[in-house]
Amino acid sequence: MSVKIRLQRHGKKGKPFYWVVAADARSKRDGKYLEKIGTYNPNTNPATIDLNLDSAVKWLHNGAQPTDTAKAILSYKGALLKHHLEGGIRKGALTQEQADAKLAAWLEAKAGKVDAKKDGLTKAQADAKSKAFKAEQEVNAKRLAAAAKAEADAIAAATPAVEEVAEVEASTEEAPAAEENNETTEA
Repeated sequence: MSVKIRLQRHGKKGKPFYWVVAADARSKRDGKYLEKIGTYNPNTNPATIDLNLDSAVKWLHNGAQPTDTAKAILSYKGALLKHHLEGGIRKGALTQEQADAKLAAWLEAKAGKVDAKKDGLTKAQADAKSKAFKAEQEVNAKRLAAAAKAEADAIAAATPAVEEVAEVEASTEEAPAAEENNETTEA
């Protein structure tokens, strides 16, 4: 029986969530598996990976072949390095302490890179948010200025019309008074 370390899809449509499993190569993608090794969530940035390192190395020692994506995940978390270092211990090239020190140094460096990426992403997100806020403030200021100008134009346009209406009313009041004067003089 050949064993594969592969991903088993879970989650909903458009939001995948994967289990990293050791399964018989003949079983279905989401079918029966031998052991759940970890989880992989590609929806977050950076992707969230939770992996049982010892279990993954045990399956690698037993001859399980990882798929391409599973191999990338195992490499990212250090399972392939630990498997390689344990091979060196078996051959006598390294001691257990040296292998543990190399693995710990690699894990620390990897954690530093991941933290730097997270910091960069949060900084980029904050910069984008501040730029959007400034752009929104500029648009609001222009909109308020345009509204104030339109209101001032409306007031200026209404003022002469009111004066013209007052003049027309004044002239119409004078005309009937003059007609009354003409009627009284004729009688």
